[in-house]
Amino acid sequence: MNCILNAIPTLTFLPPPFLNSNPKPLILPNFTQLHTESPLNRTPQTLKLRAFKIRASVDDSGGKDNWVSRLPTGAFSGDKIFRLISGATASPIGQFISSPTAFLHSVDPRIKLVWLMALVLLPARSHIVMRAVLVAYTALLSICVLPRRVWVDQLGRVTLLSGILFIMLGLGSDSVPALVQRRTPSPSMIGLPNLPVSLGGYSYVIMKLGPLQFTMKGLSVASTAACLTFIIFQSANLCLATTTPEQLAFALRWFILPLKYIGVPVAEIILTLLLSLRFINLVFDEVHNVALGVVSRRINWQQLTVMETIDIFASYIRRIFKNIFSHAEQISQAMIVRGFRGDSNNHKIYFLSNTAVGMADVFSVLCLIGVVGAAVLSDYFLV
Repeated sequence: MNCILNAIPTLTFLPPPFLNSNPKPLILPNFTQLHTESPLNRTPQTLKLRAFKIRASVDDSGGKDNWVSRLPTGAFSGDKIFRLISGATASPIGQFISSPTAFLHSVDPRIKLVWLMALVLLPARSHIVMRAVLVAYTALLSICVLPRRVWVDQLGRVTLLSGILFIMLGLGSDSVPALVQRRTPSPSMIGLPNLPVSLGGYSYVIMKLGPLQFTMKGLSVASTAACLTFIIFQSANLCLATTTPEQLAFALRWFILPLKYIGVPVAEIILTLLLSLRFINLVFDEVHNVALGVVSRRINWQQLTVMETIDIFASYIRRIFKNIFSHAEQISQAMIVRGFRGDSNNHKIYFLSNTAVGMADVFSVLCLIGVVGAAVLSDYFLV
């Protein structure tokens, strides 16, 4: 019997001495039976390519995938902004209104300046009830003197501004308590009785709105700031609407004329004030006219890009400054033609002010004395 013997390689591991030393042969695998595939025998595979489209045009009808249609173009339309600008500057702001003529037109401008100074100083030092009385007095005087369309517009804006300021300061001035560590121990730790609770129903916190609180301190700060804002803006509008620039320049010159002897350039200050009061009307007129011109062109803001919209607003501002500088050049040329050579002391200014004292002046002085007296007495009787 013929037998073919194949030698199989074995590997023997020597165990440690403390284990049983029985060598066990390990048979290595035969790698000749593994089938290797040749790279030439592989079947080719096809790759599928996907096409992506990006749509970013306004006229595209992409449906839900059109991101341009999701932008809030209607809420921030340029047409609405220019309409708001033209509407806000339509009514006279800081301009003299010659008709209808009221009793305040005949009051001496020096008395008006004293009234303005009193209305600025009194709300800051008087009781909260007196502040409300001054606000109501200013509003009632505006209703009686100014035309309806003027006082409705002015009181609406000033009231909105004062209301926003009152809410912000009232809720924000004392909402976050200060981190203050007491320097003395509490009464319970040293054996003293606690302070008795007030029986009068006094409460420092008036109202709480979540983390915000409306306290007595917030009421005082908010009422002072809101009343000052309302009175300053509305009294200035009322004075400018019933007094010509020449009369205001005459009244200010009458008050600051003694400062001339200590080196103050009174003539230059008065001339600058007169030109400024004349120039305010031109600025508001240009802002109104240019905005109205943009609105009248019926621009389709929906089809404009962001850069085109910005370019229109930049052109609007550039046109305003160009017209204002043109008016300033015309004013300077007119002053040169009339003989102005840069010396304010030698240049004659005609103020056109009547210094006669009338019944309106006497009544205004009596009312001023009554308001000042009521504000002083309110600190003693209204606690």
